[in-house]
Amino acid sequence: MPDSKLSNICVFLFLCLFPLSILMGQTTLIIEKYPENTPTKDGIYISGDFEGWTGGQDAYRLEKTGRIYIMTFTEPEKTIHFKFTRGSWDYVEADANGNQLDNRSLTVSKENDTVRVSIAKWADHSPKINTASAHVHILDEAFDMSPLAKKRRIWIYLPKSYDTSAKNYPVVYMHDGQNLFDQALSYSGEWEVDETLDELSDNKELELIIVGIDHGGSARIDEYSPWEITGHPSKLEGKEYIEFIVKTLKPFIDQNYRTLHNSDNTGIIGSSLGGLISYYAALQYPDVFGKSAVFSPSFEIVTMTSGFVKDHSNLSSTRIYFLAGDNESEQMVDGIYHIIQIMRDAGFPGKNISYKIVKGGEHNEKLWREQFEPAIKWLFERDK
Repeated sequence: MPDSKLSNICVFLFLCLFPLSILMGQTTLIIEKYPENTPTKDGIYISGDFEGWTGGQDAYRLEKTGRIYIMTFTEPEKTIHFKFTRGSWDYVEADANGNQLDNRSLTVSKENDTVRVSIAKWADHSPKINTASAHVHILDEAFDMSPLAKKRRIWIYLPKSYDTSAKNYPVVYMHDGQNLFDQALSYSGEWEVDETLDELSDNKELELIIVGIDHGGSARIDEYSPWEITGHPSKLEGKEYIEFIVKTLKPFIDQNYRTLHNSDNTGIIGSSLGGLISYYAALQYPDVFGKSAVFSPSFEIVTMTSGFVKDHSNLSSTRIYFLAGDNESEQMVDGIYHIIQIMRDAGFPGKNISYKIVKGGEHNEKLWREQFEPAIKWLFERDK
């Protein structure tokens, strides 16, 4: 029997096995085509903003039925952003040439829907191209994360003038370190932070030290969650994760590198859940982080109360830059406007808030890469 007929029969049988009451308001995702060298033992997972970009959880492993992989979503009227993996970001999908893909998106509606997709190639079956500049170094492959009982790789970018000058530099702490500097290690494209800052240095516009902290894979949703995420239980390690930066990592950086220690010269930046945790850090520790870029934060999925925002918004010098694309979700854009209004009502100076909604912008590294420069320049511009 031809593979296409077999696949259609398998899909029909799979759908018939589900009661209509379960299928109401669901979207069924079917992978019909995928690389022939896909190891069956690995399985195929879907990972995205709805589960913390963990790289692959058992709850989101697609079921193999005949020669197809299939999964049904139960979240109505919501746009999700995702990629397929074989269980971790080391085994993420790629395009036909082995290049990184932008995030996929799918709108889950109340109506039953079936979406058929294909996977062209796996990234681990393609040659790796290292793109980190000479000014990027691995600080430690296993840095102690106290108070969390974990270790993590830490990156550091030093300005081009660092070795030939005696001056001290501002510092920015960034999450998802795998995606900041090196295409070979990123799972969805890098931010090109090093190239951007090299150019800003050449133009004598801005020089910064960047400290990148790798995410913890399946622990990412735990470490970047200071608040409960609706429908997705986590260990809520966000508070301890920021304590690690404040009480362990920053003191080490300040002691071993020529830094400007004060809050006016210290920033924190992240996207998606990394944006949420950066927002929390800026409000919770204004004496440490005076600047924050909050990219694509999903305020609508967390149980953060307006009380936290009101109680922590009476800040006179903290600067926060909000970013979203208008193709991410209406709820995300509305969430940013809502948070900004609460902050202003609570006394946060309007001149210290900047926000940008990018027309056509989607929830991916392309958006964050292209908007990193204007965000970092606004955060560190000096009053004239």
